[in-house]
Amino acid sequence: MLNVQCSILEMSNIAIQFDHVGKLYQLGVVGTGTLSHDLNRWWATKILGKEDPYLKIGETNDRSKKGSSDFVWALRDITFDVEQGDVVGIIGKNGAGKSTLLKLLSRITSPSTGVIRARGRIGSLLEVGTGFHPEMTGRENIYMNGSIMGMTRAEITRKLDEIVDFAGVERYLDTPVKRYSSGMTVRLGFAVAAFMEPEILVVDEVLAVGDAEFQKKAIGKMQDVSQGGGRTVLFVSHNMGSVRRLCTRGVLLKDGGLFFKGSVEDTIDQYMISCMDSTANLPLIDMPRTGKTSGKLRFTNIEYIDGNGHNFQPHCGKRVKIKITVEARENLKDCYVSIGIRGNMGDPLMTFPSDVTMDNFPLSKGVHHIYCDIDKLPLTVGSYRIGLWASVQKECADYLDNTIQLSVEDDDFFNNGRSIASHLAGKIVLCDHKWSIDD
Repeated sequence: MLNVQCSILEMSNIAIQFDHVGKLYQLGVVGTGTLSHDLNRWWATKILGKEDPYLKIGETNDRSKKGSSDFVWALRDITFDVEQGDVVGIIGKNGAGKSTLLKLLSRITSPSTGVIRARGRIGSLLEVGTGFHPEMTGRENIYMNGSIMGMTRAEITRKLDEIVDFAGVERYLDTPVKRYSSGMTVRLGFAVAAFMEPEILVVDEVLAVGDAEFQKKAIGKMQDVSQGGGRTVLFVSHNMGSVRRLCTRGVLLKDGGLFFKGSVEDTIDQYMISCMDSTANLPLIDMPRTGKTSGKLRFTNIEYIDGNGHNFQPHCGKRVKIKITVEARENLKDCYVSIGIRGNMGDPLMTFPSDVTMDNFPLSKGVHHIYCDIDKLPLTVGSYRIGLWASVQKECADYLDNTIQLSVEDDDFFNNGRSIASHLAGKIVLCDHKWSIDD
């Protein structure tokens, strides 16, 4: 019996239906498992009529904790519907199950439990080069992918010029794809997936490989696909700005489970709250790091100091000195640090890189204090997120990806007793300025 069913969901406007979907993996095992496990499963389910024993075990997919089981649920009991024409953002931390969900929908792998029902053809762009044969040319891959999606050669030919123009690979159209850069491969893959007119378009974070111009074009095309063609889009991204601009609905996954679903704004709110809650009471040294870091320099503490040298809660328009404590694991040279401040919704607001106002500096082995002095804090009252970056000899030494909370108190930025509109609080940066008018 097929676990993924492509049935016409008659008498409804539902394009995709996830019905108690789960995916169980065995750690360290390639494939479905061992012969003994398969025989044990067959004996229990077919002969004895019992439940599958391997679906009773397994732990939540929390990668931050060491588990005792060899079986892990990448996804568990996922149930929700997607209506035709919806643009749904699938968000969550790394390891939450986002890519696994899209792979199940795209039939790259099958669910361990539950059923996925989808109406219409599915165009997928999940990984760089997915669906491309490296020895075949770009042109040959376009025709091959179109044929797989059920299109005739004449239909593909009619779309060929649009695909090539959008991808910007005309010069290399008859070159084997293995010669393409990752950016070229992504552009062509997206163009094929989008212009073949699938009823459902599935796009993973792979768009981040492209440049800013291509990302803008891709988001515009996805909007056209959904709004103009009434097609359904599932979009995975860590860029909340892109999710907010593109999507109408949101699904938040956490540790392999469905944590929240609703409007895109409410879903992003829940994601940001969950990110902040998970690190709220952790010292810097224990906060989760992002990406690969050398560890030669580590952030251990952050404090906010007023103009009199006392610790305080930062105030809008007042001087604040951000004191960062770092530990050098050895004698270091060519160091720099950077502070980034984002809004509570993840939008970048300000950055303070040390290398634009001072030379890179050496640090001896041990603990040091580094200060960033802001004469007049331009942030309005509200909650923000701080990210810290440290580099040693052009290599990332430590990176905290906007996991530090910053609360700013209200104050008189313009020294005139007036405040900005409350609906802008926590969302904008202020700047001293003057207005005048000709008499």
